[in-house]
Amino acid sequence: MSRFQVRKVAVLGAGVMGAQIAAHLVNVRVPVVLFDLPAKDGPKSGIAQRAIENLKKLKPAPLGVTDDAALITAANYDEHLGLLGECDLVIEAIAERMDWKLELYAKIAPFVAPRAIVASNTSGLSITTLCAALPESIKPRFCGIHFFNPPRYMALVELIDTPTTEARVLDELESFVTTFLGKSVVRAKDTPNFIANRVGIAGMLATMKEAEAFGLSYDVVDDLTGKKLGRASSGTFRTADVVGLDTMAHVIKTLQDNLAGDPFFASYATPPVLAGLIKAGALGQKSGAGFFKKVGKDILRLDPVKQEYVTAGGKADEIVARMLKKAPPERLKLLRESSHPQAQFLWAILRDSFHYAAVHLEDIAETARDIDFAMRWGFGASQGPFELWQAAGWKQVAEWVKSDIDAGKALSRAPLPAWVFDGPVASAGVHTTEGSWSTSLEAYVPRRRLPVYERQHFPENVFGAGAVGPLESGTELYRNAELRVWTLDGEVLIASITAKLHLISPTVTEGLLRAVELAEADFHGLVIWSPDDVFSAGANLEALMPIFMKSGAKGIAPEEKKLQDAMLRIRYAQVPVVSAIRGIALGGGCELALHSARRVAAMESYMGLVEVGVGLIPGGGGLAYIARRAAEMAGAGNANADILKFAIDGFTSAAMAKVGTSAIESLALGYLLESDVFVAHKDELLFVAIQQAKALFASGYRAPVKRLFPVAGRGAVATLEGQLANLQGGAFISAHDFHISALIAEVICGGDVDAGSLVSEEYLMAMERERFCGLLEHPKTQERIMGMLQTGKPVRN
Repeated sequence: MSRFQVRKVAVLGAGVMGAQIAAHLVNVRVPVVLFDLPAKDGPKSGIAQRAIENLKKLKPAPLGVTDDAALITAANYDEHLGLLGECDLVIEAIAERMDWKLELYAKIAPFVAPRAIVASNTSGLSITTLCAALPESIKPRFCGIHFFNPPRYMALVELIDTPTTEARVLDELESFVTTFLGKSVVRAKDTPNFIANRVGIAGMLATMKEAEAFGLSYDVVDDLTGKKLGRASSGTFRTADVVGLDTMAHVIKTLQDNLAGDPFFASYATPPVLAGLIKAGALGQKSGAGFFKKVGKDILRLDPVKQEYVTAGGKADEIVARMLKKAPPERLKLLRESSHPQAQFLWAILRDSFHYAAVHLEDIAETARDIDFAMRWGFGASQGPFELWQAAGWKQVAEWVKSDIDAGKALSRAPLPAWVFDGPVASAGVHTTEGSWSTSLEAYVPRRRLPVYERQHFPENVFGAGAVGPLESGTELYRNAELRVWTLDGEVLIASITAKLHLISPTVTEGLLRAVELAEADFHGLVIWSPDDVFSAGANLEALMPIFMKSGAKGIAPEEKKLQDAMLRIRYAQVPVVSAIRGIALGGGCELALHSARRVAAMESYMGLVEVGVGLIPGGGGLAYIARRAAEMAGAGNANADILKFAIDGFTSAAMAKVGTSAIESLALGYLLESDVFVAHKDELLFVAIQQAKALFASGYRAPVKRLFPVAGRGAVATLEGQLANLQGGAFISAHDFHISALIAEVICGGDVDAGSLVSEEYLMAMERERFCGLLEHPKTQERIMGMLQTGKPVRN
């Protein structure tokens, strides 16, 4: 790993991007000094202070927990430039004005620490031109760094060097941005708008042009160009609204000002409707109106002919939607040959994207992989243009695109480059097991081999690269219909739930028990991990329906006990069990994590006990866990401790189905502990979890000793029921909510026992089981379960 240590970061500019970059840095526990101009009135650092306060109000939340705003120090350029000497990384993120940036560089240069990296967060200005304003001593440590908005959630960061940037600087920065910020890096050439915005905005302009040509409304276009096309759910026009129409216009102007000789230059013209909206102050989401406008609960779309907002909600025709479900070769053939205007539109924008990417590959990127990754990570595409082209059949699609160019149907008369039809790419495609095609090197180039990437056992890869999937890798020791047990190194076992949403069924429970047995016999630990954004969405209620229909709740009780016993088996395993959590860990998935020896959680993980949404209480030991943790925090074994004070937060979280919307928030809710490990980059999760299991084993891991612990007792139950009665009286909860929450209170407090009574986990789990099964017979709970199974949405009754 790189020796580049980042103890503190300076962010210059407290605008939208600067403040949110600062927020993401403190999410990963990197202290930040946030600079801006001195305020004319009030405290001199007032501009930065107000930006920090505003971070607490923004949605989606840039901060994992709002208290971490305290890790950002507000500063101004008049009083605090000396603080730059404490910073190992300086990120400039002021407005996209070359003159302002150059003036700022002259001001900060004398104060920058001798080894600090200086980077400009610009969306398209020339990094080489910016570098010219810096002293010779800083030039080797200067580069471009382009975060995408919002920085916390968008994976892509583009790094851009200059002729004077030292190679180690980009390597060190890439390592830091990957491991500590959790970002996916593409290195871009120093060309206008770099890679993602260059290709992405050109694609959005092409989509707007083709939508007008085919007479399609904005809502229909967004439905066609969203998830159905394997792109971001916001489609095209809604994405423009979210980004900001003025921001989009600025990126377009960069193309217009710097690419006069581009063969696609005519397509960079600002669409009249976009210019009109900006002139009217309709800048998209931030101004309340753009291509779309929300009025009350209704979403309206702009009718460009009438110049007024009308009801939205148009969708793709079913026949076209069915075409988009086909495999790429058939999909593109159907779209191209169809006479349906929506299909013709889709073929046109795909053809435009293939054409544009091929013509500009040599100018803007080192390899085709960089363009595909940039579109995945920066614009939410499931495949980049080259991947889709190759998947659909390279030669055939190339001939189709050429035919359209020759017929004058394309956006430009520029021919496809010769490498498309001749040489290695014509026979093997742009992506191979050898690497991805570089037009400048006329060779296939493998991915960059930095030490940081050794931490990614299964890095995201492009179609055609021949990467073996995680569930086909390693040595398999056991598999059933819904779980695979395997190992990469012969030291630590991995259990991967393969069921849909990784729901926990009796089959999964059986597999987990087998995994523990195998791990105890021959391995140093067990890691529970799955290679997507779901750890486990909970128990598989549908799998239990046949049992319930045949035997009722009595038939469910033994299955529920098997689940609880499995949780205890995991907790008391003789080797460490580590849950590697990525994405959602809800209900039974959360309970599975809670009973592990340690949790390694990706930053964007969502944990919670949410069973009340289906009219149930947690039944896999989640409430027993809350009770035990409350006793431990109060001082285990101390009968005089006020246990309720420690149990009430856990009770509230379970009764209100609170979900931690980040690993940091899950820590605050008690679903993660200070001893657990947070991982910023999703692709490093498995590596870190395996290392944690090895470290625990190497340090002489012993399973916890079973012991009794005190509970809060019947008086605490009465206290909690009183609070619930107040909520019901204020119409905040329903009668059934009251009933479920009262049952949760009973279990967490130990039921009808004296305060301080000592109980076991099995005792509380028996209470859980009895109340869980009783709720299954309740008509209101049955309504909630059926509603969730049929619609995927909770029923409030």
